[in-house]
Amino acid sequence: MNYWLIKSEPNTYSFEQLLKDKKTCWDGVRNYAARNNLRAMQKGDQLLYYHSMEGLEIVGIAEVVKTAYQDPKTDDPNWVAVDVKALKKLKQPVTLAAIKENKKLAEMQLVRISRLSVSAVTPEEFQIILAMSEKK
Repeated sequence: MNYWLIKSEPNTYSFEQLLKDKKTCWDGVRNYAARNNLRAMQKGDQLLYYHSMEGLEIVGIAEVVKTAYQDPKTDDPNWVAVDVKALKKLKQPVTLAAIKENKKLAEMQLVRISRLSVSAVTPEEFQIILAMSEKK
């Protein structure tokens, strides 16, 4: 299993909305590096759900339920989408500030390549984020 981080502005599509919908098509990605990450996703991979622009925090965990297919928002074959389902809301959101303060997360793509909307997460980073979400 691999781990990823996906970003969405909460006023565009919040994790709460994904929880209500249960599943959604993750489309509209128009960055080549992010697109390559979508293409690399496998069914069962887990996703950290990050609220960007507003909140700046990881708020939940989702899972890939359908691998890359033609993005329905465009006829351009260069762009793909995946289907994701909500797994659970984190007990405590993990803020970008807290992530940046943690030396073990200094190499996390969220920190190093901050504008990337779909990024890879190492298993260690994933476990650290989960542990941080359990603390008050």
